[in-house]
Amino acid sequence: MTILGGFGGRGPGGDAPAKGQGKGGASGSVPYVTERDFEREVLRSELPVLLEFTADWCQPCKAIAPEVEAFAREMEGKVKVLKVDVDKAPVIAQQLRIQSVPTFMVVAEGRIQDAVVGAVRKKKMQELVEPFLPRAAGAIKPVELAQLLPTGQVVPVDTRDAAAFARAHIPGAQNLPLEEIESRLAELHMMQGQPVLYCRSGDKTKELAQKLEEQGVPVAFLEGGLLGWESEGLPIQR
Repeated sequence: MTILGGFGGRGPGGDAPAKGQGKGGASGSVPYVTERDFEREVLRSELPVLLEFTADWCQPCKAIAPEVEAFAREMEGKVKVLKVDVDKAPVIAQQLRIQSVPTFMVVAEGRIQDAVVGAVRKKKMQELVEPFLPRAAGAIKPVELAQLLPTGQVVPVDTRDAAAFARAHIPGAQNLPLEEIESRLAELHMMQGQPVLYCRSGDKTKELAQKLEEQGVPVAFLEGGLLGWESEGLPIQR
């Protein structure tokens, strides 16, 4: 949900955001951004920015503060997490049409990309920023794989053991145990389409893809593995 294409103008006053005690109010590890530094800190940020619009009097904001701070720590270097006090930055709040707090917004590439109103947990924050995070080399999302399968351009390769494969797998998948892949690379690349490795949760095949990439043998893998595929409601062959 794109709310606004950009931020038109800056208001007066404000100091640079600081750790510990933001200009906007309560103490915490997440800095506050002001009308003076909004353009620099948000619109010109090289990282995606998650903004929380808040206020000192907002009880739901205080309740979710630990979640916001934990998310900021976990995503350090990948996402910039900032707060905006709507009482101390009214121009920003007005121009971005903030009607209640907390409101979360994602800004990437100088544009507001998405927004959600209300208190949210870390999982939802992750979902908001996920589309704007850099992808690992070779990563393919479940929906992308589902779109490619009917074209014959890809072949899902299930790297779990034979018993797990027999119980449930992605339609059209071939079974090639993870521990055998490095010794069977020629076989892997002789498949009719581009092989896309997957395991149960995606972690093991991501690690293998990174290892092979370093050796000059790039290979694709499914983000989230079979669990990610199932979570999207995509078909399973049993």
